[in-house]
Amino acid sequence: MSRPHVTLKLATSLDGRIATASGESRWITGQESRAEVQRLRAAAQAVMIGAGTARADDPELLARTDPPPGRQPLRVVLDTEFSLPPRGRLFASLDRGPVLIIGALDGNPAARAALEAAGAQTGAVSRGPVGIDAEAALDLLAEEGVERVLVEGGGVLAASLLGADAVDRLEWFRAPMLMGGDGRPSVAALELARLAEAPAWRRVALRELGPDLWESYERA
Repeated sequence: MSRPHVTLKLATSLDGRIATASGESRWITGQESRAEVQRLRAAAQAVMIGAGTARADDPELLARTDPPPGRQPLRVVLDTEFSLPPRGRLFASLDRGPVLIIGALDGNPAARAALEAAGAQTGAVSRGPVGIDAEAALDLLAEEGVERVLVEGGGVLAASLLGADAVDRLEWFRAPMLMGGDGRPSVAALELARLAEAPAWRRVALRELGPDLWESYERA
């Protein structure tokens, strides 16, 4: 059984930031870029984010296309301790699409039970160097029949997947603004000792979307 195909979506400033130092992120990219992201969601079987993004943005993660997709993607949150509050837009829209919270095998059992009582599905995998093992989470999704995953953030999850060589494609939407070094990075530390260790990519498409650029990359 192979792991799912993973597309990492980045919506950033020109210098690769996803939010200001205070956490403000809506909206960095323009309307045309956001419409394309909705189509990417509709084409995926699962949309994945980290718990930090879930708390900060309170996203719905539904594909809002016209016409609507025949089936909404599985909405997946990686949350080591199952600490996500069982409320917000994810839980308010459970009638429109399922939510799966993946935590650690030794995560908080009471918190996990509360999420299940609120209507979410849960799964558990081993821990990794930071949070849960991202590759193990993908294996769990493969067991559920998921073949295509769209990862939407945040920086820690992106770094975990890139560090595990588990990203197959990048869809990068860049807005014509600069946030500087105190902005929040789209990819957290990869702890590279040498330039040769940096993940390499091949650009396969470049498009203009209003004021934004949309770049697509595949692994070199």
